Amino acid sequence: MKRFFLVIFKTIGIILGIVAFYLLCGFLIPYIKVPEKTVTQTKYIDIYILTNGVHTDLVVPVKSEEIDWSKEILFENTLSKKTDFKYLSIGWGDKGFYLDTPTWAELKPSTAVKAAFWMSESAMHCTFYENMAEDEDCKKLTLTREQYRALIYFIRDKFDRDQNGKPILIKTDAVYGKNDAFYDAKGSYSFLDTCNTWANNGLKAAGQKAALWTPSDRGIFQHYE
Repeated sequence: MKRFFLVIFKTIGIILGIVAFYLLCGFLIPYIKVPEKTVTQTKYIDIYILTNGVHTDLVVPVKSEEIDWSKEILFENTLSKKTDFKYLSIGWGDKGFYLDTPTWAELKPSTAVKAAFWMSESAMHCTFYENMAEDEDCKKLTLTREQYRALIYFIRDKFDRDQNGKPILIKTDAVYGKNDAFYDAKGSYSFLDTCNTWANNGLKAAGQKAALWTPSDRGIFQHYE
């Protein structure tokens, strides 16, 4: 019996040690900055990074010379069905969190465990906006054509697609408002690869300032203060 409890205590100690190490890495590693790449081309395309306090989205113009996002992320897939939006925010995350957890109070332990350990599917959350304004939760970045094309490729590559190459709409009532929709995505969310890790990698792909690695939105935004 004593050996049994010893094993239990050691197991708990190992788990707590792993959690503490993860939290320490999640706090310290984001301070290691990946610098913005030097470019000679003219910067003219404005994008934004947007956080709700937990989750970071990449915000792009709906229409530009490089791409018309409304041809893939259809206005008609939103409840409002409005067609005069100027910006589209895109985030990647765990499907269970997105669809089954509208508030933190409704988070189920099973959802959290599945999300943390590569056990569930992922989704893209797309929200249209009429305007964007800079504040502490929304930062503007200006890209070159080449940088924006790299970001477009990064974002589009994360969408799961049907046999016609179109993003797959998730038909659900669990939308957050009248101007958003969910789509199937590639990959599995985990404690190592979070929604913020994805957004941070998008900034790297576009040659922008980013954290070496970050599981949190703070790890991104501290480099834009």
